[in-house]
Amino acid sequence: MANLILILGDQLTRDISALENADRDRDVVVMAEVHDEATYTNHHQKKIVLLFSAMRHFARQLESDGWQVHYQSYHPDNQHQSLEAVVGEQVKRINAEKVITTECGEWRLHDQISGWHKRLGVPVEIRPDTRFIASKQEFADWAEGRKQLRMEFFYREMRRKTGLLMTSEGEPEGGQWNFDADNRKKWTGKPQAPAQFRIEPDAITRDVIALVDEHFSDHFGTTDDFHFAVTAEDAQGALEHFIDYALPCFGDYQDAISDTEDWLFHSILSPYINSGLLDPLTVCEAAARAWYSGRAPINAVEGFIRQILGWREFVRGIYWMNMPGYAQENRLGNTRALPWFYWTGDTKMRCMHKAIDATRRNAYAHHIQRLMVTGNFALLAGIKPEEICDWYLAVYADAYDWVELPNVLGMVMHADGGYLGSKPYAASGKYIQRMSDHCANCHYKVNKSTESDACPFNALYWHFIDRHRDDFAKNPRMGMMYRNWDKQKPERREALLRRAGDLLANLEQL
Repeated sequence: MANLILILGDQLTRDISALENADRDRDVVVMAEVHDEATYTNHHQKKIVLLFSAMRHFARQLESDGWQVHYQSYHPDNQHQSLEAVVGEQVKRINAEKVITTECGEWRLHDQISGWHKRLGVPVEIRPDTRFIASKQEFADWAEGRKQLRMEFFYREMRRKTGLLMTSEGEPEGGQWNFDADNRKKWTGKPQAPAQFRIEPDAITRDVIALVDEHFSDHFGTTDDFHFAVTAEDAQGALEHFIDYALPCFGDYQDAISDTEDWLFHSILSPYINSGLLDPLTVCEAAARAWYSGRAPINAVEGFIRQILGWREFVRGIYWMNMPGYAQENRLGNTRALPWFYWTGDTKMRCMHKAIDATRRNAYAHHIQRLMVTGNFALLAGIKPEEICDWYLAVYADAYDWVELPNVLGMVMHADGGYLGSKPYAASGKYIQRMSDHCANCHYKVNKSTESDACPFNALYWHFIDRHRDDFAKNPRMGMMYRNWDKQKPERREALLRRAGDLLANLEQL
């Protein structure tokens, strides 16, 4: 009897664990573009193009490698609108002995698949996702008994495990574990940002673009100028392009924001890593080789590797240890709805407009735009965590629940009470001024706080500090903020809170 092997849209890896020891002559690989997965949130049009096209290319590669593949292409009138329905039909068609799949990246889908054995009447084997450097159990073992979970210490364990940027004596290369303090330069236009890596759409991708234009035109974003890689070979080209042209300056400017450049020196590799077209350890090793060969400085290479080996692995561990309850956290008691301008970019706040507009066009914004612009505003304004989390999941090509939810709910919104991060990433407009050139072109004045044309971030910051005194006053990393707040004259504090109150009452008009 044959096994049915299900491969999901973020498992586009030729040695994925679901295929291990499979029989190419007997077993059937199932892949499906289904309505339920494409529409459970308002996925960016480019994200849908990327995944559908990459899935079609991957299925074709499997067939050329000798696998039997059943592939369902998307159509709104398909008989089967869910993965379960597609798998159920194929189980009956081939009289499958067993369904085999690799563990998925989302609790919602994991919960569904975990019940298939009962509903479909066939055993379901869910295999570990070996593409991650730390298994779920390994992370849980590391976390057990710790009062606080901090990425930096987990990251060091991953460095030791992999040997990345480690000396033969077991010490970190460069004499320190973390070079983040060297990675905060403002970009002033030099050195020139490299051209973005581009792959022109082939016939398969053009077909998918036409499909998305027809059936997903009401989704966020646009398919215009789609140039993502959709095969492992082209994703490898994107990695090599980053190593050669952007990595040398990535460290210095990884926190910088530009009014004129969407990409700067960022890798834009996360859509490929998170969908399986690139292997995370291979990517880290390529960056490490660039340092050893003198092609990139240690602060750039370490900072890049930390994002993958440290933060990416850490948030996955947090997610699976704490779901499904983690998704309901709202420790700061936020109640405001997400402003509509998050979907349109129609706001006079220059930094917000530019970040949202880039997101609309590219299905991408870099981590500081996400954390310190759109995320910071949501934190200061007290937006409901579930609404801002859903926005991040929808609008970015690299967003999957396991990586998006802890980043947004924990790091951006501090809704987990500090479980993931030791302090909230709240900042006034001064931070954005320091790291970008947006403020010079903004309707609002970053050097004002209480006037009608003052930067909204300024008064909202102090309102956040004031209303959450009980939450943060005893936090050793927040003490200076409260001392600064308390030093201000009463009339100044009153004016700031009044301005913030007006802003919060009229968010949609900002």
